[in-house]
This record gives sequence, structure tokens and C-alpha cells, in this order.
Amino acid sequence: MKAVAGIDADKVLRAQFGWINLLKAGAAQLIVLHHLAFYGPMSDYVQPLWPDLLDWLGGSARIAVQVFLVIGGFLVAKSLAPAALPGIDSPLQAIWRRYAKLAPPFLAATLLAAVATPVAGIWMMHDSMSAAVTLGQLSAHALLLHGVLGYESLSAGAWYVAIDFQLYLLTVLLLWLGGRLAGQRRPGWLMPLTVTVGIILSLLYFNLDAGWDNWAPYFFGSYGLGMLAWWASDPKRQPGAMTVLMALAAVPVLLALAIDYRSRIALALIVACALFLFGRARTPSRGRAWNVINALGRISYAVFLVHFPVSLLVNALFTSYVPLEPEWQALGMLTAWGASLAAGAAFYRWVEVPLGRVVQAWMAKAGVRTVSA
Repeated sequence: MKAVAGIDADKVLRAQFGWINLLKAGAAQLIVLHHLAFYGPMSDYVQPLWPDLLDWLGGSARIAVQVFLVIGGFLVAKSLAPAALPGIDSPLQAIWRRYAKLAPPFLAATLLAAVATPVAGIWMMHDSMSAAVTLGQLSAHALLLHGVLGYESLSAGAWYVAIDFQLYLLTVLLLWLGGRLAGQRRPGWLMPLTVTVGIILSLLYFNLDAGWDNWAPYFFGSYGLGMLAWWASDPKRQPGAMTVLMALAAVPVLLALAIDYRSRIALALIVACALFLFGRARTPSRGRAWNVINALGRISYAVFLVHFPVSLLVNALFTSYVPLEPEWQALGMLTAWGASLAAGAAFYRWVEVPLGRVVQAWMAKAGVRTVSA
């Protein structure tokens, strides 16, 4: 889903588009709770206490990742093609900017997971724990190629970071090809039509085959919906054009759901509709509720990165030193949830933001144009 001034501008942006932060904050909590329920051993002991809740969190709650996919498409359209016109300046620089934003904090969190796993192994053995890390595995993670190359992920959210980068790369490629085909004409219909074709191919072919789930086309249906939602919500568009763009989003999804119903795709359409209606809406930058929402949205990537090693350590400590009773282990799950949020806030402040400043300063010296992405 910038130098120092750019980071400040990012904060302002997030405060202005608070409904996006609300979606991100809620989805991030569900992802943390999903992993706490899916990976034991604390959840194994809590299961008799809340069987239905644990079953839902361990299963259906994982589709909350669709929120991030759709928002990612919404924001990439805002950044790279706000008016839906084909073409992109300096595509390689755009790809590098995205990698430089995602990879440094991701690699830092990956190293944290690589250390936390053997530390947790002092107290427990569980199938949620990875084997000892190898240099090849770390290198594949650093290049965001771990899933493609068949390496085991060192953290539960590692796959998403790689997919986000692939989707961004694919979007840049489509914009570049669109610009080459359009030449000087730059028709406004070309990119929405291209994205719609991508959505159709994704939903009716790639997304039906789990063998593609390490590749961007599997997820492009949801990502493309976010892009169309940004273009359709442009207040400068005529109502008829808005209707056509939303139809381009809705019709392929409804067809795909009629052929093979997938709750994750239904949720993606709902999120896209919500972004169409409220994604550009300005919200107050002050007030206790919006301060909390904006803060949770701002640290959502950091929470996504660090919650798994934090949860692993809490699992190890609670199952070793606390009675193995459902109520006590439920307290452990709540502790892991709170610790993940606290660790995410700390990681954002002391790792993600400083790394962003260093990388952006280096890019500025190297002459790479920096824009929000």
C-alpha cells in the first residue's frame, strides 16, 4: 500500500484521508489476530474457551488482506496516473523508489524474525517456527523474491510485501506500455480498459489457481479494483464517466463471483465501492478518535512487519511460564496483540522513519526524483 519534508507531507496526507487509515487500521488488527489464532500454541489452549471466534479468526479473517490490496491499487493510481492517462516518466526510477520504500524496513523486520525464532526455540518447539535461516533465504527476502524462488518465509506477512512490489512493478509496466502504444494522443480510456482486462484475466483465470499465489496476476483483480475506484471518484469526471468506470469494476467481479464465489473477491469489491464513495473525503486531523485512527493507520505497515516475531516470543513465554489454562492463555493472546501494536509503533518511529530519511537523502543525492507512492 520523500525526504524529511516528504515524510511530513505523508503525515498530512494520511490525516486528510482518514477513512483510508480507518480501513488500514481495522484490517491490520484482523491480520494480527488471524495469525495469533492460526499459529499456536496459545490459541490451541484457548480454542475450548472461544471455539467459534478462534475458528473465524484462524480462517475467514485472513481475507482482511484484501483491504490492503485494494487500497494499494487506489493509492498507486493516485501516485502514478491520477488522471488515468497512459505513460510514465522514468519507470525504472519509479520501481526503485517503491523498492527503497518497502525493502529496508522489511529487511530489518526479517532480521528481527530470524533472531526471534531461535530465541523462542529456547522455550518451545512448534510447527509455526521456521528452520534456521540461511544466507540464500535472507538474500531472497532482501530481493523480495522468496516466494518466487521457493524459500520459506521468515515471517507470516513476508509474502504480502513481495506481492505488493510485484503489483507495483506490473502497474508501472502497463503504464509504460500504454504510453508507448498511445504516443502523443494519450487517450483517457486506454488505462481503465487495460486495467479492466487485467482484472478479468486475474479473476477468471489466475485467481482460480492457487499455483499462481506467489505472482502478481493472482492478486491483480483486487489491486485493479482500487485503481478504478480512484479514477471513478475523480470529482472532475462527469457522472456518466463515473458510472462507466464503476461498471468496469463491478461487472467482472460479479461475473467471477457467479462462476466461482470467493468471499475475498466480494470483500475487495465492497472495499473498492467504499473507496469510491469516501476514499478522497477529507477528515479532521484533530480529535481523539481520529488521532487514534490515524496513528494506527500510520503504523499499520510496521505492525504488519513485526507482529509475527513478537507474537512468537509471547507464545513461547506464556506457554512456558504461565498455566496452560484457557483463560491464562487467552490473556497471553491479548498480551501478544498489545505487544505487537507497541512494537509496531516503536518500529515505525525508530526504524521505518529513520531508514526512510536515510534512503530518501541518498536517493536525492543520486538524482532520483522523489514523489509520494
